[in-house]
Amino acid sequence: MDIYYIILVLPALAFSLYCQFKVKGTFDKYSNYGNARGFTGADVARRILDRNGLYDVAVVPIAGSLTDHYDPGKKVVRLSESVYYSNSVAAIGVAAHETGHAIQHKVQYAPLSLRSGLVPIANIGSMAGPYMAIFGLIFQIPLLAQLGIVFFTGAVAFYFITLPVEFNASKRAISELESQGILSFNEIAPAKKVLNAAAMTYVASAITAIASLLHLIFLFMGSGDRE
Repeated sequence: MDIYYIILVLPALAFSLYCQFKVKGTFDKYSNYGNARGFTGADVARRILDRNGLYDVAVVPIAGSLTDHYDPGKKVVRLSESVYYSNSVAAIGVAAHETGHAIQHKVQYAPLSLRSGLVPIANIGSMAGPYMAIFGLIFQIPLLAQLGIVFFTGAVAFYFITLPVEFNASKRAISELESQGILSFNEIAPAKKVLNAAAMTYVASAITAIASLLHLIFLFMGSGDRE
């Protein structure tokens, strides 16, 4: 294991793992707190969407845990069953967050549009980039290593543009929950904690991505020095 991996990547992976445990623990904790008005995640998603004129956006349940997402192509908010059917403040926060993405789509929020455009590049970059770089380094093909680093840089850019998208969606979610009186003052705080914990997983992913990119760059620079 090289020194760059130990210094850069391992701490980032440890932080990412911590954030994953944190978001699950926070969600599980506040999944036991029902909201006073008895709304389910599905109720809240539908209510917020309709309030914003998004009648054509469907809300459907999906299997898995914390698999919630908005599909802009099909205009569907998919909520995990633990969110869709639950009346907990944790579920309400997550459901509202996903509708925040639907609202972003409606108003053509620039970072969301940019992120959508980066998806193909990010997919190729994250899957092929590191392997190209490593193979290029192992077999001493500098051009292949450079191309791998360039491709992976596109994936890293995707992780960073995701940050404002996610933080803005959470901001819109809290605004809707407060303005519509869906959650009380005392219920808003737990919902914020759930969303903040979830947001940190995206921060961790971005940090891990940049650490991995720097790792590849330093390895490439080191290979040049050895030559």
